[in-house]
Amino acid sequence: MIPLSVLDLSPITQGSTAAASFKHSLELAQHAERLGFNRYWLAEHHGMPGIASAATAILIAHVAGGTKHIRVGAGGIMLPNHSPLVIAEQFGTLESLFPGRIDLGLGRAPGSDQLTARALRRNLSSDADQFPRDVQELADFFSEHPRQSVRAVPGTGLKVPLWILGSSLFGAQLAAMLGLPYAFASHFAPAQMKDAIAIYRAHFRPSAQQPTPHVMLGFNVFAADTHDEAQLLATSVQQAFVNLRSGRPSPLPPPMEGYRERLGASETAVLEQVLTCSAIGSPQEVHEAIERFIADTGADELMITSQIFDHQARLHSYAITAQHFSRPRASLAHHA
Repeated sequence: MIPLSVLDLSPITQGSTAAASFKHSLELAQHAERLGFNRYWLAEHHGMPGIASAATAILIAHVAGGTKHIRVGAGGIMLPNHSPLVIAEQFGTLESLFPGRIDLGLGRAPGSDQLTARALRRNLSSDADQFPRDVQELADFFSEHPRQSVRAVPGTGLKVPLWILGSSLFGAQLAAMLGLPYAFASHFAPAQMKDAIAIYRAHFRPSAQQPTPHVMLGFNVFAADTHDEAQLLATSVQQAFVNLRSGRPSPLPPPMEGYRERLGASETAVLEQVLTCSAIGSPQEVHEAIERFIADTGADELMITSQIFDHQARLHSYAITAQHFSRPRASLAHHA
């Protein structure tokens, strides 16, 4: 069985706070570690009322400090928002604190709207070459023999695995060219998934970090003891997606009975598109859906995200998933 990992947006639920989200993220990471999941990644977003993981490196430190062996990382850092040197220093610090456990996934989207991106004080250049240059510069800061005179301290000589994240063909091409593992955001943007996988595998150039291609795909899971309960749990993220696409981002709302039946044709189409890569149902239904997805895509690893309003129900969803798919950590070591 391929390894499974966790993607956490540290969701802020309606009526709750970021402080509660951080407590729940640590509890979920500890739960995932006990269940045998491979990695625990947090994503950078800004100005989103339902996502608390804006200061991603700080939250990674919080989670890594409260766990023992699960890999912890960024899924991802939106590199256009940052100086590569600052990210090298941040993740050099994390690697120094938690050696051998830190991953650094890199994306080229701002993780925010344009006004928020401007407030981050970075150059909003549309230069298509800037992201690849920034990735190369960041990689060089971690090299044992950096080409530039500036050094990342800590950072230089540390082996922090880099990943390229994407939801289009651009990221697949870049990951293949650089010989890096590739994570595709199929959990919310599945349209180009299969083309991206094919391009990445066809054009992959082996590197010192990654001798063979490695594809990790995002996948939504809403698992419960019964089909009907799981369908109800999934309505929280369905509401959140519709709100976001309607220009009304919100905290993660509570489940709503009969929500799908209330939607118009355009809203239904949005959900059918963005949540294509999902398993919703009883343990057996989820098991079968994940097996079909793996067989259909040839994924090397799945990153499971479960945006569920009730924290205990979210923990239970991951436990159900792990009943069928987790393995002892020794069997996952070669994927680390």
